[in-house]
Amino acid sequence: MPYSAEISREHPTAFLFLLDQSASMQDAFGGAEQTGDAAPSKARVLADTVNDLLQNLVLRCAKEEGVRDYFHVGVIGYGERVQRLIEPADGQGAGTGLVPISHLADRPRRMEERVQEVSDGEGGTTEQRVKRPIWFDPQAKNGTPMCQALDLAAQSVRRWIDEHPRSFPPVVVNVTDGEATDGDPLRYAQQLREFATDDGEVLLFNVHLSESEATPVELPSSSDELPTDAEYAETLFQMTSRLPFSMRSAAEQEGYSVTLDTRGFVFNADPSALVTFLEIGTRPSNLR
Repeated sequence: MPYSAEISREHPTAFLFLLDQSASMQDAFGGAEQTGDAAPSKARVLADTVNDLLQNLVLRCAKEEGVRDYFHVGVIGYGERVQRLIEPADGQGAGTGLVPISHLADRPRRMEERVQEVSDGEGGTTEQRVKRPIWFDPQAKNGTPMCQALDLAAQSVRRWIDEHPRSFPPVVVNVTDGEATDGDPLRYAQQLREFATDDGEVLLFNVHLSESEATPVELPSSSDELPTDAEYAETLFQMTSRLPFSMRSAAEQEGYSVTLDTRGFVFNADPSALVTFLEIGTRPSNLR
């Protein structure tokens, strides 16, 4: 059965995140909790969410002897320019832009202290200061060169697959708030998804963020479930891979109703839907 390879240090898998950093990402994120007088921007929430997710991936690989390299990880931002937001060092991932998770754990850009609410054990909450690793900061400028980002992603996963032909295939997650401004992304998405390991083709998932508070369309099985007034919703849906069995199971555990045609796509995602989907999309199978 495809998409069933066991993930180990000998046969890791890869997660590559493509993050829209266009000017419109400065807009407030619909449904986000306000801090002060205004809701945070989509760029801020996205950066915080993915930094937190990277930390969670590190923790999932942490064992007594250290962080095991079950995952290789990369982040590409696209806005003013297309760039890798996590740069490899010491030759680790130099050809692919995908670095071993232990390398990521050891090299955050900085540690940042935040205040968060935690349970007080008596049914209430209390504030606690915690330190969080930060690998990249929010940016929002210029257009949406999604095609260039998908092309760079294709180069990255092709080289990674050459080095790991028997692994669970790479998972690419594209998070955007609008249409590409540099061409038709569907063609680039199809090229990206044609690369494959022995276990299956590259998985490409898409999350659309919105400044409105419209109800998210989560994990649709048909384009008929999408709003008819947003043409690019159909394009993003067609770009997206179907969820493999292990991820459908993860979605069902989160309360979603799924079918064999369910795609890894969320339209009009609010912060909660973004977090939930990223958790589902980074749970490919059991680790050895």
